[in-house]
Amino acid sequence: MKGRNLKKKKPSAQQTKGKSNSVKRIAHDPFFDATEQKRRRKFDGDGDEDIESSDDDGGEFDSEGDREEEEKDEEIEETPAEKKKRLADEFLRAIREKERKKEEDESEGDDEARREREGERDSLIAKILQQEQLEESGRVRRAIASRVQKPETSEGFQFRVKHRQPVTSVVLSEDDCRGFSASKDGTIVHWDVDGGKTEKYTWPSEEVLKSHGVKDPQGRATRHSKHILALAVSSDGRYLASGGLDRYVHLWDIRTRQHIQAFPGHKGPISCLTFRQGTSELFSGSFDRSIKIWNAEDRTYINTLFGHQSEVLTIDSLRKERVLTVGRDRTMRLWKVPEESQLKFLAPASSLECCCFISDDELLSGSDDGSIEHWNVLRKKPVHRIKNAHASLSEHKFEQANCEGLSNGHLENDAQGSSGLGMTALSWVNSVSVCRSSDLAASGAGNGCVRLWAIENESKGLRPLFELSLVGFVNSLAFAKSGKFLIAGVGQEPRLGRWGRVAAAKNGVALHPLELS
Repeated sequence: MKGRNLKKKKPSAQQTKGKSNSVKRIAHDPFFDATEQKRRRKFDGDGDEDIESSDDDGGEFDSEGDREEEEKDEEIEETPAEKKKRLADEFLRAIREKERKKEEDESEGDDEARREREGERDSLIAKILQQEQLEESGRVRRAIASRVQKPETSEGFQFRVKHRQPVTSVVLSEDDCRGFSASKDGTIVHWDVDGGKTEKYTWPSEEVLKSHGVKDPQGRATRHSKHILALAVSSDGRYLASGGLDRYVHLWDIRTRQHIQAFPGHKGPISCLTFRQGTSELFSGSFDRSIKIWNAEDRTYINTLFGHQSEVLTIDSLRKERVLTVGRDRTMRLWKVPEESQLKFLAPASSLECCCFISDDELLSGSDDGSIEHWNVLRKKPVHRIKNAHASLSEHKFEQANCEGLSNGHLENDAQGSSGLGMTALSWVNSVSVCRSSDLAASGAGNGCVRLWAIENESKGLRPLFELSLVGFVNSLAFAKSGKFLIAGVGQEPRLGRWGRVAAAKNGVALHPLELS
């Protein structure tokens, strides 16, 4: 029996001829083509054609394979597209239910009137969705500044997180529920906005860092510096990027708080970082005068942008493939990444220190002479400029009594006299921030307060709103997307140096609630 199974019969010439004719007749039949392909896939890899298997064995194999496929199907999780669809359906149901409750008190009419109300409700839902989409994309500006109520004297900044050294950067997650802060001592803290619970990120060992892309320190350095200057969080809440004096862009997994990658390439300290909204595309600016583009999802390097003639200090981006940077060469540059082109804006006076997008066409910047500039991408010079936006507290009363023609009621730096020269570092605008897709902005310096501004049209420019007291150098600012609170990173020293010191200041993260009418 065994020999009969293994022995292969040699077909006769007549059988071979008949078989070839039948093959020719069915060669172009798609049914047999599909059957033959399935048969080849099933028996692909079988080296011995003479060995036959019983039907019982194949049946057991098929049943086990079906069982494994069913288990795999059960383990498949929800895809991102299915999650988006589910969330959209829930959002639509919530809006419809809200509109339906408004009509419950109204008297019920005939079927025609009810159908009209349902049509009006659907059109209202469509308008709400369209308005939210326009606001999210930045094409429509939300009017929040006029709704901000003046804070009471008892209200003020509340410290949520304490650091041993000055805070250099604070960022918020897309849902405004979590915050991240970093300081000069290399500490990265993850904290809850509502509960205040804090968790520190732990730096891995040198061996792990080397396996993630870090090379041995060069020159006189014996170990890598953990001094952090910048943070950035991705829109999907998966990645946190950090950069500092060690010249590496470090990538962290927010869910596990573990270090996952270190991007080399910069020849100077990393001074600023930002993710493009809605993507995993990461931009880094450095003291080596370059801007590099990375992909956090693929852990790859993409491109390098050159143009600045001095250190790059601040960077920002929105949804478009555009990047806004400020450097010590007295220029602000808008980079159009796909076109590989740039627009250069020249500062009217001293060096620019910080910048951010108001919208795709409007920009905001702060200078080391204490001024704030409002820009339009169609003009090389600022459309509006507020000089001496952050005056030192010791001269506040004198300036209020002798204001000469400035929109914010302060004197220019040249008119302050010798008494104001020692306070120059305190009046530097270290940070600016804009509530996304709105007309509300904030600026911070070392003069003891954070100022809120209303962004109006080009003819009116910026209008001062309130001053929020906060002692120390305000090195970083971040608005909640809803505009309900403002986060400030404070320190006794400026972010990028030690040319000033406020001994009475606290090193930490402070939160100020904003009441909207």
